Amino acid sequence: MFSGAQVSLYPMSGNFAEIILDAVKGLNPYRDALRIETDDISTLMVGPPDVLFSAMRDLFVAAAKSGEHCVLSAAVSRGCPGEPDDPACGTSLLERDALPLLERIDAASKTVAAAPASDQPAAAQFSLYVMGIGDHMDEIYGCIDFLKRSGTFDRSKNFCTRLRGDAGAVFATIQEAFCRFGPPEGHVTLDITISANSPTKA
Repeated sequence: MFSGAQVSLYPMSGNFAEIILDAVKGLNPYRDALRIETDDISTLMVGPPDVLFSAMRDLFVAAAKSGEHCVLSAAVSRGCPGEPDDPACGTSLLERDALPLLERIDAASKTVAAAPASDQPAAAQFSLYVMGIGDHMDEIYGCIDFLKRSGTFDRSKNFCTRLRGDAGAVFATIQEAFCRFGPPEGHVTLDITISANSPTKA
């Protein structure tokens, strides 16, 4: 299977370049497990979903600790039929999808409750897309049920769900949505926006 993300980081600061370059150092512990390629628009990260979300979390938290308003935007995908299989993306997380939906909802909620805190508040919105299966709405509704029990649910919005809480729990919630819902070998994508230190909190 192939899993990865195109990630862009936006510090709202005149000092944006230094904030980004310092935050990128947070990816160093993950470079052996992820393929990381950066250009002038985004950074591609390819690898197992659990490592992928941990790396995105640490990148975001490192930037947000500057105290400046920071936004991370990411398109995340697994199982895309247009991408080659990559053994480096293997993970046991997706094997859990064989469980019945209600068991997956319960397990995902417990995982988020146990997520380590980052001491960085964050707000997020994201959309889950389960591609190419007839019962995709069952998976999406199951994910929504999980989100409402996650402890990070803020509210539903048009086309997306809003989360709020510690960045550790927020990223754990999004990871569980990505890994627990949709078929293990199916094509699943996320559209994510995460914000910290906004001057216009809502």
